Amino acid sequence: MELFVMLVIGIFVISYRQQNGANVYSFIATGIKNIYNKYAPYSYQEVREKSKELGQEYGPKEYLMQVVMIGGLFLIIGYVYFYSIVTAVLYAALSIMFIPYLAYLRNKRVYSEFLFEEIQVYCSNVINEFNTTQSFVKALEGVVSSNILEDPVLSDVQQMITMSYQNGTIDEAVEWFNEKYPYYMVKNMHQLFLQVTKEGAKDSGESFENMMLDIDLLVEGVYRDKMDREASHKKFVMFGVALYFLVILIQTLLDRNNYKAMLSLWYVHFLLHAVIIVNSYFIISGEKFYNEDTGAE
Repeated sequence: MELFVMLVIGIFVISYRQQNGANVYSFIATGIKNIYNKYAPYSYQEVREKSKELGQEYGPKEYLMQVVMIGGLFLIIGYVYFYSIVTAVLYAALSIMFIPYLAYLRNKRVYSEFLFEEIQVYCSNVINEFNTTQSFVKALEGVVSSNILEDPVLSDVQQMITMSYQNGTIDEAVEWFNEKYPYYMVKNMHQLFLQVTKEGAKDSGESFENMMLDIDLLVEGVYRDKMDREASHKKFVMFGVALYFLVILIQTLLDRNNYKAMLSLWYVHFLLHAVIIVNSYFIISGEKFYNEDTGAE
């Protein structure tokens, strides 16, 4: 055990010296960032770039804090469960490996919320422009020229305009946009535009007014769901972390010496590992649920 601890310290010292006295914080942060960029999914790169633009991407300091907090938590859990420094260090290392995945989920949520807000702006302003121009393509051009949209939605609206002029109809452009942004408000609005364009409905003002009301109600429901998720997420995480430390109650009831004696049994080890793994699985699943499908209708 002492040899293992000395080996860890030795690796740290050698790594530090190889950096020619560079700041340890910068060295660790840069290493984490390089590994993160190397193994992150390709699709995540766009998500992360948008998070940076929105000012919601974690910097090296925030990631290092997560390493310290999560790694430190599982270091304590591993030791309290097994009274083994080696096991505690292994659990801490495994927990740190999940930090990139948690960051991926968080940035995916930020990106999803951003897209929903952009789609809301797109739908509302296209309807307003159409009430003035009475032309779907002209309405799209008005929204683009107003500079209220951001990429990728802005570029995709410009693509819709190009496709509409090339094909002489809006059908293909609408179908393409619907597949890329499968929101109910988008499909319903486009369906109404197709009916008005093809059937030449004269009194469409009331229909579009009702559509605007539906969009407002939908957006209100989504943001209410967001607030409910945030509140339940905090309670879920606190409850999940508290479950880890139920073993302390067990040790109090059994007496710590008796508990340590039980650790010599292989099936006790198996049961304790199972408790940590299962509880961790449910916490990660809860994080996945919280961060995914946000902005969905």
